[in-house]
Amino acid sequence: MLKRKIYNDLLEWKRMRKEENLKKCLLLKGARQVGKSYIIEKFGKKEYESYIPIDFFKQPELKGIFNGDLNPDEVYKRLTAYIPNIKLIPGRTLIFLDEIQRCGNARTAIKFLAQDMRYDIISSGSLLGLSYGEDDDEGTEQPESVPVGYETQLTLYSLDFEEFLWAYGYDDSAIDYIRSYYLSEEQIPEALHEKYESLFREYMVVGGMPEAVADFAKHKDYNRVNKIQNDILNEYKDDISKHAKGKEKQLVRMCYDAVPKQLAKEQKKFQYSTVERGQTRRKFGGSIQWLKDSEMVNACYNIHEPYLPLMANSNEDQFKLYVNDTGLLSCMYGYETKLAILNNTIKGNARGGIYENIISECLIKRGYKLYYYKPDHQHEIEFLIEKNGEVLPVEVKAGNNVTPSLNSFIETFKPSTAFKLIGGRNGIVDSKATLPHYMVMFI
Repeated sequence: MLKRKIYNDLLEWKRMRKEENLKKCLLLKGARQVGKSYIIEKFGKKEYESYIPIDFFKQPELKGIFNGDLNPDEVYKRLTAYIPNIKLIPGRTLIFLDEIQRCGNARTAIKFLAQDMRYDIISSGSLLGLSYGEDDDEGTEQPESVPVGYETQLTLYSLDFEEFLWAYGYDDSAIDYIRSYYLSEEQIPEALHEKYESLFREYMVVGGMPEAVADFAKHKDYNRVNKIQNDILNEYKDDISKHAKGKEKQLVRMCYDAVPKQLAKEQKKFQYSTVERGQTRRKFGGSIQWLKDSEMVNACYNIHEPYLPLMANSNEDQFKLYVNDTGLLSCMYGYETKLAILNNTIKGNARGGIYENIISECLIKRGYKLYYYKPDHQHEIEFLIEKNGEVLPVEVKAGNNVTPSLNSFIETFKPSTAFKLIGGRNGIVDSKATLPHYMVMFI
């Protein structure tokens, strides 16, 4: 069974419900196949005496539970009528409303169920980042009222590198030993570094999708992983066909297919001409927004000035797009590219794009929003993050190249720490902290 960090967040929500009278249900969001239903089922069966799952996709007849009066007493009475022999134990029951986007009345009822406090409620579903007007699936129902203020919202991503290591059998003490070299003047031993850099490249190929990680941890078969990843990519494409509206179906698909092409160029900023020659935001802007809202891609925005708050200084017309899971990106590039990543022999512009993608993914999973800084044609900082009340630069090098852009940034803006992520070992000179790629999990 895969260990996930979000489990502690679920426990904290449960504690606050019980000890602080938190009148909020929980909504778990995230892209398809990141393990939302799995972690909720694990949580429900382990932490509650009674666990009641309701899947509105597999059991559409259960939408009847929420037809009529949404008073909690009436809802729970209908629940026992539709699902015989269930146990409703106050304070010890979790009800899981899966694929909640297919039952508008259930979404509306969250407000009343949250205040009732007898039972804990978690909801989840597919493509919840889409506004109802963007979703063409006729099975999606718009709620009469969205329960603003009555939900704790969490986002689940595919496994981060630390969770990936847990799946491989590495315990906290092993990871803490690596952590001891983070921002340390002592350099990590060469043999240990080579081991973890190799594991990180493996993570780039296998990715963090739970099914792929669990299968690889057991079978150590890249062909099996490739098949799982292709199946997930096909599901994503099916989602586009099913949920994007009208002519957007083709345009969204074209934009998604263009992301790996753009990352393989020297200029990583997304250009609409990569999708179709001569086209602009007017044609594809809505499709890009659909991809961002679906969480199939992560966006990184250009910054005019590297000052807090970064969002206020960002330019939404200048952005990069990264695939939400680098394992899926490597699958899109093909098996030979995967082999080159594993052997550390990949060359050209795609090499830099793949390393940018994995670092962007790791930063997102650490809770950072993505921004980049390109003050002129000669200089670019791949990522800027907000940390400890200041803006810190993160430069990404696939190898261990010189860093004129980072040096210029340090000289001009004097950050307390500037991160340079490389394929080599760690070191510190003044405010510049050089770290191996895998130590991004500690930033």
